Amino acid sequence: MQRFERRTAPAGFSLLELLVAMAVLGILAAMSVGTGQRSLALMRLETTSRRLALGLEQARQAAARHGQPCALALGPSGWREPSGGSLPVCGISEGAEAELEAGVELRHNLPAALRFSSNGLVLDGGTVLIAAEGIALRRCLVLSLPLGVVRLGRYSGPAEGMPSSSACLADGAL
Repeated sequence: MQRFERRTAPAGFSLLELLVAMAVLGILAAMSVGTGQRSLALMRLETTSRRLALGLEQARQAAARHGQPCALALGPSGWREPSGGSLPVCGISEGAEAELEAGVELRHNLPAALRFSSNGLVLDGGTVLIAAEGIALRRCLVLSLPLGVVRLGRYSGPAEGMPSSSACLADGAL
């Protein structure tokens, strides 16, 4: 007697199971894109903060090294040569004067020309506020007179108006 066995098709996924799996994958992908964008914005913010501080330090060193006063200006895209001044521009490296990253905003209360004496002392001071699209964190850079001490911190002041050095708080991450 011959016996017939019932054969079944291999088990697969139903349409509903596939749709649920696709939805979960889509949610995970969306979450990772948002995290990646925040990480990039934070990196832009930190890079800009460090470049600005580096430019100030290099300008101080250039004035002291050459034994002559010099000046530097902060524009919307970073450190640049001051316009219409009688002082020569302080020599800073390309990395410090390079164009700022896209999506980074600078606001400051520095004078049109930031001056350094022949021995590297700072003749002007102020505060720079650095913000990047995509994150709420705002960095600040305070340049103190006369030694030119640069303090980087977290800005806690209002988003509008001139930045204030009193709103630049110490940040343990720096």
